[in-house]
Formats: sequence, structure tokens, C-alpha cells
Amino acid sequence: MTDKIERSIEELYRDDPLRADAVAFGRETGPSRRGFLGGTGLAAMSAAVGGTIPFAANMPGGLIPAAMAQTSPAASPPPIPATAPKGPQYLKYPGKNDKLVVIGERPLVAETPENLLDDDTTPIEKFFVRNNGQIPEEAKDPDKWKITLDGEVNNKIEITLGELKAKYKAQTRRMVLECGGNGRSFFSPPASGNQWTNGGAGCAEWTGVRLADVFKSAGIKPSGIYTSHYSSDLHLSGNANTPTLSRGVRMAKAMDPDSMIVWAMNGQPLPNIHGGPVRLIYPGWPGSASQKWLTRITIRDKEHDGPGMTGTSYRLTINPMVPGGKADPKNFKILESMPVRSIITSPANGAKLAAGTREVKLRGAAWAGDFTVRRVDVSTDYGVTWQPAKLEKTKNRYDWQRWNVAVKLPSDGYYEVWARATDSRGQMQPHVAPNWNPSGYGGNTMHRVAVLIG
Repeated sequence: MTDKIERSIEELYRDDPLRADAVAFGRETGPSRRGFLGGTGLAAMSAAVGGTIPFAANMPGGLIPAAMAQTSPAASPPPIPATAPKGPQYLKYPGKNDKLVVIGERPLVAETPENLLDDDTTPIEKFFVRNNGQIPEEAKDPDKWKITLDGEVNNKIEITLGELKAKYKAQTRRMVLECGGNGRSFFSPPASGNQWTNGGAGCAEWTGVRLADVFKSAGIKPSGIYTSHYSSDLHLSGNANTPTLSRGVRMAKAMDPDSMIVWAMNGQPLPNIHGGPVRLIYPGWPGSASQKWLTRITIRDKEHDGPGMTGTSYRLTINPMVPGGKADPKNFKILESMPVRSIITSPANGAKLAAGTREVKLRGAAWAGDFTVRRVDVSTDYGVTWQPAKLEKTKNRYDWQRWNVAVKLPSDGYYEVWARATDSRGQMQPHVAPNWNPSGYGGNTMHRVAVLIG
């Protein structure tokens, strides 16, 4: 190679994958790496990933190897002050796992690495953290916490949490809660907001009452078509008259038997950091609709227009727009059911296994918003061939779909394991984030991890 490399191969692939191809493989750009199986190019790539690459002929051009994708393969991270510590910033918060990665400090936002999501039920300490305002003080007497239901109702309800527990039948459901921006970092050019990878999701056991039962007591008027939610968290500005976030859902979703007002998480009182003592859960829809620190639900006769409901907030484009272009508000619709997604939870990205290992057991999880997961497939040869995974039985609707499969590997070396899920409608995870939008919703690219044998 005649090029003078002023950046490491890892930096070059992160910043300019096509140029990295030219440097590593001794050629300018091209649609694939097929045919470049020898010489200094392959040697450079093998050195960069830490081992020989048995399926190098199948590697797509411009693909950032998973071993090098320490940051988003598409988005450039924001500038880091010279005085700031380098690398991921880990969460230090009482009761939370110290491997959660902080992706926002004000408000506090932290995601869970995929390999920490290997439990059937996500432990509280591993559950992602998402806030929009200031975290309120913990309630001293949770059962006295008051919730109001008003608006387009025949009977206004003011009820304490203790009364809610006593009056209505409780239920427990294991269900996925997912941030609406999960996968945002996979968009190119970068979208605004917290740069989530796949870690803005978890599957906990939620205990509470059906929202529909409470609505029945209030008597929803025929004019009541939309909910609006309010909470006690203070706006970042400190202005008590400005709601931090106030979202809502169509009445049909609110009446879903799995839409709940909850006060317990995994059998424990709902932690303050997760909205305790009481919050909403709308499974399958963006987590922002599942209001934390719930104080009031107002039934409206029109689509709610509170903070987080207008402009491009929690909205997808109706017709595709030019990536990075100017948004037309008329071309956006509310994000409702979340897209299909799968993750590999074992082994972790960057796993190193003993020389001679010829079979690797994979585990993971998949979910699909309001829909179900039809199948999960995995590939170890850059998508040339795919193998179906075994789907385990779910506990109830909206539970995530655990899966497992054993894959055979022909030799020692560097491998990438890819996983993609297909939902009950036939929609499949794509290779790259689809339908670019300025706030970065719907980035459900297939997950891949690097594994080094020997």
C-alpha cells in the first residue's frame, strides 16, 4: 500500500468506511470485497480485527467491522471536551448496574449493553434509564399519592394509590418497555437526540390495574377519543408551570387490556427512578407514552397536542424525505407501534473464545411492538446464508421473544454473528436504518457482534 495512514484502521473505518476499504484492500471504492482474498489488504484487515477472516470474501464494501464499531456505524459522536474522560461513561446511581452507559446527563439517560439483557425478566438494576426533566424526590407515603382522571368523562375520579389497589383487580404482565428513540445512533446522517444503540429496552414484570377498568368507572363520553398524561417531574428550566412531557394515545390503545397503571416492577415497589410510586405502561408503543410519576389523565375530544406530541417529536415520515433535509411537518405521523427488533445477548460483542471452538451457542431476544415475532435468523458469513433460531415460549402478550441457536464455525478466526427478526406481518429488520427522520425514530437495523476464535 502506498497510502500514508495517519489514522488507525479502526478510526478510518469509523469515520470513512469506503476510504478504509481503499486503504485496507488496496483499491478505491467498490460494491463489495469479493476477490480481495490475499495480499497486504487482507493482512491489514486481519490485523485490525485480531485474527484471520474465514468469510472475508463475503464482507460488504463499506461495512464497518463490528470489532471496530465502538461508536455508531453511521453517526459521528458529539465533540468531547479535552478535559473529559475518554470512552463510555458508566452510570453511578444507587441500585443500578455500573455497566449501564450514560448517553445523556441532563436529563439523565442511560442504556443497557445488549449482553446485560440476557435475563428472561430484566432485573431492575439492569433496566435502562430515560428521563425528560428533573427526577422528583421519592414519595414518602406512596399509598397517599393522588391520581386524577378528568376531561371527557361522566364522572371525574380523584383516587389515591392505596384506593386504586383496594378498588380494582390487580394483574401482573411481563412486557417490553422501549424508548421511542431506540436505535437512533444507526441513522446517517446523524439524527438529533440521545444516541441510543439497542439498549433503550427492557422486559420487566409490571403489576397494576387495567386502565380500561378505571376508565369504565369514569364513564368515557363518546367525544373522548384521546388521552393526555401529566406527571410531577419538574421541567429542566425549573418552571413549574411548564410540563416536562405530556403525551397521549388513541382510546383504542388505552382500552387494551395490557395497558396499565402500575405500582410494582418485578414484584417490588416501583422505584423512583422508573416513575414510582405509580406510572403508566403502554406496551409495544414508545416508552414516552408510559408516563412516569403519573398525577393526571385528561380525556380529550381531539388528538393531544402537549409537549412531545407535535412537530417531529415521536413522529415518523409519511413519505420518505431526503436524509438530512428540511422537514415538512405535514409529512409526519405519530409513532405508535414500535418496529421489530432482535438483539444477541450472548455472546457479547468482542467475545474471545478458545482456539479450536467449532460451535457457538447463541442467545437473544426479539420483540415487535403491537405484533409478534414470527422468526429469528442468524448468519455467520455476512448474510450469505441464514440459519433459523429456536423461539421459546412467551409468558404473555408483549413479552419479548427469547431465542437460541447453535452455529458451526469452520476454523479459528474472526467472525461476525448477525441476527434479524421478522414480525407477524412479514416485516424484517433491515441492514441499515430505514426511513430517515430528523428525530431518529425506527432505527431497527439487524444486530451484529464480533467473535474471535483463538
